[in-house]
Amino acid sequence: MKAKSDNEVGHSKLKANSLEIEELKSQLARALADYDNLRKRTETERQDIEKFVSLRLILRLLSVFDTLESAQKHLKDQGLAIAINEFKKVLNEEGLEEIRPEKGEKIDHNVHEAIESVSGEKSGEIAELVLPGWKFTDGHVVRVAKVKANKGK
Repeated sequence: MKAKSDNEVGHSKLKANSLEIEELKSQLARALADYDNLRKRTETERQDIEKFVSLRLILRLLSVFDTLESAQKHLKDQGLAIAINEFKKVLNEEGLEEIRPEKGEKIDHNVHEAIESVSGEKSGEIAELVLPGWKFTDGHVVRVAKVKANKGK
C-alpha cells in the first residue's frame, strides 16, 4: 500500500506553492510601498535643499534689490525702474511676494518688525514702512518688513 497517493502529493505541493506565491506577493507589495515612501521622502528632502540654497541666494540678492530701489527714489531713472520691475518679476517667479504694509495697519509680529516708536494716533499701528519684507507664497517669511510703530499719545 502507498503512503500517499500521487494526487495527494500533487495537491500538497500545489498548496505549498500557493502559500509561497502569496508570501512573495506580500513581500513584493511591502517592497513597492517602501520604495514609494523612499521616493516621496527623497523628493521632499530635495525640495527642502533647493529651497534652502535658493533662500541663501535670495537673502543676498535682497540687499542688492534694496540698494536699487533706494537709488531709484533719488534718481527716478526709467531704465533703473525697468530693471527693478524685472528683478521683482524674477523674485515673484521664484515664489516670493513682497510684504509692504500700509500706514495704519496693525503690526503683525510674524511679518513686521518695529524698529522705531513714534508719536501717533493709535498704539500698535504702523506709522511708516522703512524696509519691505519678503515671504514665500506658502507663508514662510524670508525677511520681515521693518516699520516705524505708533506708540500712542
